[in-house]
Amino acid sequence: MGKVYGNVVLVTGASSGIGKSIAEYLAKEGYRVYGTSRNRQLENDGVSFYRGGKGGGFLKIINLDVCSEESIKKAVDYIVAKEGAINILINNAGFGIAGAVEDTSPEEAYKQFDTNFFGVHRMCRSVLPIMRRQKKGLIVNIGSVAGLVSIPFQSMYSASKYAIEALTEALRIEVKPFGIRVVVVEPGDTKTGFTGNRQFVKGSGDSSAYKGRFEKSIGTMVKSEMNGTDPEAIAKAVTRLTYRKRPPVRVVVGFSYKLIALLKRILPSRLVEFAVSKIYS
Repeated sequence: MGKVYGNVVLVTGASSGIGKSIAEYLAKEGYRVYGTSRNRQLENDGVSFYRGGKGGGFLKIINLDVCSEESIKKAVDYIVAKEGAINILINNAGFGIAGAVEDTSPEEAYKQFDTNFFGVHRMCRSVLPIMRRQKKGLIVNIGSVAGLVSIPFQSMYSASKYAIEALTEALRIEVKPFGIRVVVVEPGDTKTGFTGNRQFVKGSGDSSAYKGRFEKSIGTMVKSEMNGTDPEAIAKAVTRLTYRKRPPVRVVVGFSYKLIALLKRILPSRLVEFAVSKIYS
C-alpha cells in the first residue's frame, strides 16, 4: 500500500499510552514521526526512540504543549524547517478528570476542555494552512466511546469527547475541497497509564453528597480499563487510515465497543441511560 498523504506525521501526546503506541507503529511502517511531549525540550533536538522502519522511518520526540499557542508554533515551525511538510496530524493529547457535575468547579471543567478540545482546535488551526498549501493531508482526532455514551462522574471528559465528534464532523466538510481528510477514532477502555493519571476534582472528597456512588463508578471504570484493549489495536486502526483515500467519519476500535455504538443509535435513550446507570452508579 502506498502512503496516500505523505510521509511526515505529527502525533501529540506521544510520550506514553495510546499516543506512544501510534507513534512507534507509524515509525515502523516507514513514516517520519514527530511525537510530542510537554516535558521534552525542543532545543535538545528531540530523541529518536525508534529508527530503522520501512524506508527509513523514525520517531523523534519534541516539546509541545497543546495548551500553548507559542509552544505549538515553535514545534510546527521546527518540523516544517526539518521536513518541509506536515502530512498527517494525530490529535491524541488528553487526560481525564472525574467527579460529579455539582462537585466540579468551572476552573476544573475549563482545564479539561483546554487540553482535550481547545488543544485539538489549536493544533488544527496551526497545521491546516500547511496542509492547504500541500493540497492534501489527514487529521485523525482521538476521541472516545465516552463521546458517544456519556459516563456518570466523568461528565467533563465525556463532554470534551462529544465536542470532538462535532468538531470532526464540521471540519470534514470545511476542508474536503482542499484535499484534506478528517476522521475521529473512538477507543473504548484501554490499558494504559491514563488510568493512573486520572484527576479527581477537589469537591469529590468526604464532604461530597455523591461520594459512595462516585467511588463505585470509578472503581468499575478502573477495573474495565485495567482489563481493556491493548493500545496497539488503536495504533493499527490509525495506521490503516493513513492508507485510505476516503476515510470514514469515525472508527470505533474493538468489537464490543462497536456493538455499544450500534446500540446507542438504535435503542431508546431511556434504555441506554438505564444500562449505563446500572453499570456505573
